Amino acid sequence: KAAMAWRRAGPETWCGVALEILTRLNKRSFEIAYAVMHTTGQGFLMAFQAGGPHAQDRGLEAVAYTWSEMSRIPKTATWEKPQGKNEPLRMEKRYRVVPRGTALVIGCCTFPTWNSYPGLFASLATGNAVLVKPHPGAVLPLGLTVQVAREVLKEAGFDPNVVTLVAHRKEDDVAQRLALRPEIKIIDFTGSPANGVWLEKNAAQAQVFTEKAGVNAIIVDSTNDFKGMVRNIAFSLSLYSGQMCTAPQNIYVPKTGIDTAEGHLSFEQVTSGLGEGFRKLTADPAKAVEILGAIQNEGILNRIAEARGLGEAIVDSQAITHPQFPNARVQTPLLIKLDARDDAKFMREWFGPIAFVIATQDTAQSIELAKRGASEHGALTMSVYSTDESVLKHVEDAAAEAGVALSSNLTGAVFVNQSAAYSDFHGTGANPAANASLTDAAFVANRFRVAQSRAHV
Repeated sequence: KAAMAWRRAGPETWCGVALEILTRLNKRSFEIAYAVMHTTGQGFLMAFQAGGPHAQDRGLEAVAYTWSEMSRIPKTATWEKPQGKNEPLRMEKRYRVVPRGTALVIGCCTFPTWNSYPGLFASLATGNAVLVKPHPGAVLPLGLTVQVAREVLKEAGFDPNVVTLVAHRKEDDVAQRLALRPEIKIIDFTGSPANGVWLEKNAAQAQVFTEKAGVNAIIVDSTNDFKGMVRNIAFSLSLYSGQMCTAPQNIYVPKTGIDTAEGHLSFEQVTSGLGEGFRKLTADPAKAVEILGAIQNEGILNRIAEARGLGEAIVDSQAITHPQFPNARVQTPLLIKLDARDDAKFMREWFGPIAFVIATQDTAQSIELAKRGASEHGALTMSVYSTDESVLKHVEDAAAEAGVALSSNLTGAVFVNQSAAYSDFHGTGANPAANASLTDAAFVANRFRVAQSRAHV
């Protein structure tokens, strides 16, 4: 019922309302930041950036793409066909953008706004009503978002139930039940591979967009800035305790070592250097907690304990006390040494502050393992360190074939985890980690259809 007037409003109104919602969310960025911080465990700076303006950027990007795709459709056209000596046939044709149907956004517990805003605003800006189902561990950020959306819709003269919050207890199966309802025509999901694959296979009545998980890799071949490389990798793995879908996990290093500006370093020297980088980064608890944030749920603590048994620890994970929040779960990263033959251990995602340094025969094997991990198990990011242009080209080709975003020789203040709206595509839809990209035309164009009418003139 709420959707009927909204469906008839048209692209200009849909996008205008969506933009007003984003504008008001921007004004409440600090409030949302604290909501993200205290539900996800992110440090405040990350919670503000990723939960506020950066999430809003992704929402705005989705609105821009929807407007671009819908504006390709003309409102009217005149068709004419010559008939020789007779009067030509003439018809006037009218075209209407028709929303696909009710959308369901299934949020995650680590990035409730950043991962939900693209789907929410892509569906809303194409005229669809939206049910927002937050993860039970991170309800408040999306609750505030829905509150703002409903206020704007009401002021614009629409039923606020065009956007509705569906909160539930942890043990409820409301997501599965909603996902299978015939009224649900679009689903945006962020979460575990098991739940994402279930939706892809079972919600046949809906267009399903999923971002799941993967095995993100770093290939270390050589570097002219070993210290910068170590700092960058240590920060990337430590940021929000590895609870990012873009965080690296597998670090492939030739067992013969690597060449650096300071000379050749053995595999043991590389692992020792990485371990020292981790220890330095987390040595001061007061500073470390702002990078590490907190562990979002008990399952990650259990995963750390399980991973300890996989191999020799280069750096063990330690609990540290947050000076402001002494009851917060804060853990330093766990770094394990493995061999390429241990693929049964590292060819799966270990979500959280867990990473592996893997000894390979050579860089060629490192590239092959990274490519295989992305192709078979999914990956959202890949990183390479090399001073050899032919190696960089080889890795770029492998990453493209595996459908994964590549970063090369990051030694400064840009990290492989980061994905910027307007210039970075988050996910490709070309490997099991995600079946869509944030944001491209394919992400928005299937949320509406075009109906036409025609008559003689």
